[in-house]
Amino acid sequence: MPKEHLEARRRQILDAARRCFIRNGFHATSMQDVLTEAALSAGAVYRYFESKDDIIAATAAEALAEVASAFEAHDTTEPPDLDNIVDLVLGVERLPLSGSRESAQLLVQVWSEALRSPSLSAKLKEVMAQASGVVGALVAQHQQRGLLPADVPAEHVADVLIALIDGFLVRRAVYGHADSAAFRNGMRALLSAPAQAVR
Repeated sequence: MPKEHLEARRRQILDAARRCFIRNGFHATSMQDVLTEAALSAGAVYRYFESKDDIIAATAAEALAEVASAFEAHDTTEPPDLDNIVDLVLGVERLPLSGSRESAQLLVQVWSEALRSPSLSAKLKEVMAQASGVVGALVAQHQQRGLLPADVPAEHVADVLIALIDGFLVRRAVYGHADSAAFRNGMRALLSAPAQAVR
C-alpha cells in the first residue's frame, strides 16, 4: 500500500479521534466511537493503533509538537521589542490546534492526561522547558535594554508569561470566549510598567 495512503488513513483516524475527544473527553470516548466517527472497520483502525491509549498518546504528541513549533523557529539573536515577547507567547493561542474553544479544551485534556501518563508528562516537561528557554532568552535581552527589571531571573519572568497563556487557554476552554486582543493589551501594560511600580 502506498505510503501516502497509509499516512492519509492514519490522519483520518486521528482527526476522527480528535473530534470525539473534543466532544466527550478522552476517557468517555470508546474505540467504537472512534470507529463510527472515522467510518472505518475495527481492523482498519487496529492496523495503525493497538488501543485507545495509543490514539490518545498520538493525539497528545501532536498537540505538544504544535506548541513546540511556535518556539523552535524563533530567532533570539536580535534584540526584542516588547511586542516580540508578547506575540511569541500569544503565538501559541494562534496555532490551528489551540485557536478555537474546542481545541483549547483538547489541550486542557492533554495537560490532565499528563498527570497519569509518565511518558506524556516527560514530553510535556520537555516542550515547556524548550518554550521557557526561548522566552527566557528574549526576556534577558529585554532586561539588558533596561525595559524590564534586571533583578528578577529571566527564567522566572518566562515562567509567568507562559503561565499566563496557559490561563488564557483554560479560560477559552471553560468559558468559551477569551479576547486575545484584550489579553495582549493587558500583557503589554504589565510588561511596560516602570520597575518601581512592580516592586
